Amino acid sequence: MHVLVISDYRSFHTVRPEAEIFIALASAGIQISIMTYGDAAYCKYFKDAGIQVIDFHPEKKFNISEIEFIRNYIENKQVDIVHLFNSKAIINGIQAAKKTKAKIILYRGFTGHIHWYDPSLYLKYFHPAVAAIQCNSKGVSELFEKQFVLTKKKLFVINKGHQSSWYSNTPRLNIRSLFKLPDDCFVLINVANNRKMKGIPYLLKAITLLPAEIPVRLILVGHDMETKENIALLEKSNAKAKVIFTGFRKDALSLVASSDAFVLSSLFGESITKAVIEAMSLGIPPIITDIPGNYELIEDKISGMRVKSHSAEALREGIVNMWRLGKEKRIEMGKNSVKHIDEVLNTGNTVIGVKKMYEEILQINGNP
Repeated sequence: MHVLVISDYRSFHTVRPEAEIFIALASAGIQISIMTYGDAAYCKYFKDAGIQVIDFHPEKKFNISEIEFIRNYIENKQVDIVHLFNSKAIINGIQAAKKTKAKIILYRGFTGHIHWYDPSLYLKYFHPAVAAIQCNSKGVSELFEKQFVLTKKKLFVINKGHQSSWYSNTPRLNIRSLFKLPDDCFVLINVANNRKMKGIPYLLKAITLLPAEIPVRLILVGHDMETKENIALLEKSNAKAKVIFTGFRKDALSLVASSDAFVLSSLFGESITKAVIEAMSLGIPPIITDIPGNYELIEDKISGMRVKSHSAEALREGIVNMWRLGKEKRIEMGKNSVKHIDEVLNTGNTVIGVKKMYEEILQINGNP
């Protein structure tokens, strides 16, 4: 079995859950070739694992020379599967592989913007040459299942797993001292870039609705959080002092590791959000909204708390309930979060799932 992967591996931390899949598959004896940027952070690790790295990644969609480059590689190297992960790779990769013997598998990690009437999707996920779609969550799979054009395609729910050990050396900070917070305050944290889908106004509204006796401080880490609208929402309720806007921080993981709980207020579109998995891997219990994709991230009230989306009142209740647990029970819930990552959302399970997907698409029985 020869698998060609086309993806962008330049950001080590961001791509680690994906990159580790192919290192493990190579170790299991599957021939892996990867087309990516030659200066990508993971190239050394790929090569050390015996993976052939081709210094190439599509720069434009429907680029004739790029399509021809990929097609020549597929044919000359007798590639069996082409696994494509991002939009440029998908568009050019399908055009390159569609008339070869190679089977085409696409990855989808986002639950929004999939509609049978969208013509652009017939050049990607709905293209007749696509053999299978790897869905990062049940929510993604369920979205595809609603589109009647996919009746002949195979959908595989395979999470991009993590390992809690990846985060074991994350430094812990004295977060109360760092931000001059009261010693007895309950520290919530959210790490994201402020987009509509993140639901930050609902989270801020929830903070304004909290009872005065709960000494909450919310730390918002990421780009574009401190907008005029967000500030106005807090000032209107005299809650500005309860929220700290840090902007982008390179030490975001250390801030998460030093907090009491993570809170996710997302409204739509996400699929097992990486920031929540990181928090869980660090032993920080999350409060998450019940949107498709993220719903399956936790066991409610065991490894985290799940609340209704699009509701500041529901977020408020979730925050109050997490605070009322007390420190010892939050630590216990955090340990359950780590256990859930290691047993359910683990990269080992991902590798097993991807290998089985390849074997099924190629109709292979047993090990390749």
